[in-house]
Amino acid sequence: MKTNSIKKLAAQCQQAAPQLATLDSDKKNLILKAMAESLLANRALISQENAKDLRAAEKQKLKNAFIDRLVLNEKRIEEMAKGLEEVADLPDPVGKIVSSWTRPNGLEVAKVRIPLGVIGVIYESRPNVTVDAAGLCFKSGNAVILRGGSEAIHSNKILGKILQDVLKKNQVNPSVVTVVPSTDRKMMVEMLKLSGLIDLIIPRGGEGLMKFVEEHSKIPVVKHDKGVCTVFVDETADIDMAVHIVENGKVQRPGVCNAVENVVVHEKISARFLPPMAAALGARGVELRGDEGTQKILEGIKKATRKDWSTEYLDLILSVKTVASLDEAIDFIRTYGSHHTESIITQNRQNAEKFIRALDSSCVLVNASTRFNDGGQLGLGAEIGISTTKLHAYGPMGLEELTATKFVVHGSGQVRG
Repeated sequence: MKTNSIKKLAAQCQQAAPQLATLDSDKKNLILKAMAESLLANRALISQENAKDLRAAEKQKLKNAFIDRLVLNEKRIEEMAKGLEEVADLPDPVGKIVSSWTRPNGLEVAKVRIPLGVIGVIYESRPNVTVDAAGLCFKSGNAVILRGGSEAIHSNKILGKILQDVLKKNQVNPSVVTVVPSTDRKMMVEMLKLSGLIDLIIPRGGEGLMKFVEEHSKIPVVKHDKGVCTVFVDETADIDMAVHIVENGKVQRPGVCNAVENVVVHEKISARFLPPMAAALGARGVELRGDEGTQKILEGIKKATRKDWSTEYLDLILSVKTVASLDEAIDFIRTYGSHHTESIITQNRQNAEKFIRALDSSCVLVNASTRFNDGGQLGLGAEIGISTTKLHAYGPMGLEELTATKFVVHGSGQVRG
């Protein structure tokens, strides 16, 4: 595929966008549910194409956590379909009046939600992003051009074809959901230059991808950067609760951005908390790395370095730090975190409130797992990702975060003097 053909794909996507922006909610919802049904009906075909990607990943000897992100098993196909159904059931943001007022001269002014236009999504590993992003963009009235990683090319192409077939059956231009069918990196460079055709770029992946997109994009970018997520176990924490939350945050799905990478423990509770935590995580195959305070309690674990504190492992590895105060824990997170997700385990309301106010991560939790920083878990339906860029959206990006607002003004003949 020639690099200039990405411009053609983007142009077709842009030309199709106006039709999507004018579809009514009922029609969009009907199509989304038909997409969900088609995914389930084509499970065997999806699995067949996904197997090609998995064989290639194993041949390249990629890490298990990486391969886990590639897998489209029965459960994940059902989750993708369910995500589309949930998006269909959510309120349509397009045309929603955000606020309105009347001027002294009688002009009636309103701010109304509108689609952004054409969104380019560049992502790695997880083919479920193809469906999640397509569904959210479709419901919010945006055309989307999806450029997944080479490791998931077969999975992404078949998912794109299934979605486009549903669009064709419903007399909607299939270019509103476009999957780039090439793994050529030059295509991505060209895509990032198409400022007249693409309105927003959303990258999802590792530091390398984020840096590449920032350096090359001529289009506004909303980053979905790495997740160096931290749980702080306060001196008043319930031990059993804290162990359960840390175990869930690390083990339930270690290869995702809202998994726990650092646990910070108040030294007054460390001797009571660390042994049961280590036992629970050790039984699940987690490698612990700790500072001197942690090593005194958990003998034989590897020493954590400054690099460890800022590393998104995406694997069964966890760094542990002991601190003397809440303030020290907050300073640690500010220094090494990535503004993604933080959680405090505490029974002290004042400490919880201070933790919330002091940290500006996209999601701050109290007595809950970091794994809840997720569009579906927070009631947004499927998410296009978790933004770590404060402009124009922060945290899980659902439907409203994929819209802008325009002013609509009604008059009765007024002219400006």
